[in-house]
Amino acid sequence: MKKFIFLVCIIAFSCFNTIAQEINWVTLEEAIQLQKKEPKKIMMDAYTNWCGPCKMLDRNTFQNKDVADYVNANYYAVKFNAEGNEAINYNGKTYSNPNYDPAKANRRNSPHELSRYFQISAYPTIVFLDENANVIFPLRGYKTPAQIELYLKMFKKDDHKVLDTQEKFNEYYKAFKGEFKG
Repeated sequence: MKKFIFLVCIIAFSCFNTIAQEINWVTLEEAIQLQKKEPKKIMMDAYTNWCGPCKMLDRNTFQNKDVADYVNANYYAVKFNAEGNEAINYNGKTYSNPNYDPAKANRRNSPHELSRYFQISAYPTIVFLDENANVIFPLRGYKTPAQIELYLKMFKKDDHKVLDTQEKFNEYYKAFKGEFKG
């Protein structure tokens, strides 16, 4: 009986692992170095430790097979603790969090200087950067796989460059045919 239960547990664990997908996360500095060898856009997840919607984004969206596969194939994915204390080099400048309080590591803390530079004012925010690590757009708030698909594909194809009015974006949005499940 114990062998049977053990076998069932192994099978269940194996099935769970095939469903949950992993995005290949790197640091911003690593992504910029990778861009020099193989140009790709960057998708940066700006999160905080205390943010519930950030955890939902990780669990429901970033572990979705369609999202993970698309991101891994077309972007360099960066995790960035927007209230963390890591020193980050970006565009020839070092950004840090001089007011970081370790006692508040899992509560609201001081915003990182890079958060201010990218004008991140809500969590989560997904910052899209082009092949030269220049900001394209900060996408604020929790997004489902179906909601993020539009932005992943729009920025990948550079369709955003011709969407210079709200009306053009609305038309693009209405015409978009999503394929992601979940």
